[in-house]
Amino acid sequence: MKAVQVHSFGGPDVMSLEEMVLPEPGPFEARVKVEAIGVNFVDVYYRTGQYQRPLPLIPGMEAAGIVDVVGPKCAGPAPGTRVAYAMQLGSYAEYTIVPTDRLVVVPDEISISDAAATMLQGMTAHFLSHDLISLGAGDTVVVHAAAGGLGQLLTQMLKRRGSRVIATVSTARKAELAAQAGADDVVNYSETDFASAVRRLTGGEGAAAVYDSVGLNTWRGSLECVRSRGWLVLCGQSSGLVPPIDPQLLRTHGSVILSRPSLTHYIANRGELNGRARDVFSWLRTGELRMRIDDVLPLGQAAGAHRRLESRTTTGKLLLVP
Repeated sequence: MKAVQVHSFGGPDVMSLEEMVLPEPGPFEARVKVEAIGVNFVDVYYRTGQYQRPLPLIPGMEAAGIVDVVGPKCAGPAPGTRVAYAMQLGSYAEYTIVPTDRLVVVPDEISISDAAATMLQGMTAHFLSHDLISLGAGDTVVVHAAAGGLGQLLTQMLKRRGSRVIATVSTARKAELAAQAGADDVVNYSETDFASAVRRLTGGEGAAAVYDSVGLNTWRGSLECVRSRGWLVLCGQSSGLVPPIDPQLLRTHGSVILSRPSLTHYIANRGELNGRARDVFSWLRTGELRMRIDDVLPLGQAAGAHRRLESRTTTGKLLLVP
């Protein structure tokens, strides 16, 4: 089989498409024939070594495809079943090995492409909007990078829960997409100071929560946006790692609550995994949730996909196909 390998940490060019031995599943695992792979910023963190794993490694944390072979102690899903998964390293490949309790069956009404595009970011948006914070109807929240894959899904889910969403973006085109996702107000931070804009839009009070997936370039301004006893949620670091934060800053800004959550801890058991995936697929099926796929590229163009992701020119989800 072919798979993308990383032999040394670095830029996109450290990834190469190589021939590998077809892997065999263990007793409680399945081999999945991959048909679509979601590209996420976490893939960049593994490629660059921000998140450490032994080398060589196969990047990728999300995919959808068909169960090919199952281990001898697996109760299901059976070979031939359409499945998807997230938060399992190694998806940039024609075949992957996944524990069967981490696989979710894809409903017939959902395409493999949509399943691969929404598992990681869809379930992330789900726990961010439904479980991390107890938001009241009408609470104002800020969503950074609102035209990206996560940003568009998070905006839609927050609107379903009755929140007022202030979206931040970097271009006029991205402002259009954020508005289409349901944002009540859109701030182009390449033209104006977003912290001042949020304070103005909230009458000086600030937002109940700021969802910051940008990180280094925005976290301090995000803190300025949060109201007293509100939440600063660091859910990504596309511009770089956030430096250590002095806890006194949280006190002086109004007893702000800081969180750096991970989807891994919100799909820790089978019930959570199935429940989140079920909601995401159900909303896709009814049209209550829309996923914008920006482009679909061959697996051998993984480096190009990473360059586009890191340039922050994407407006939605990138997929790779074997």
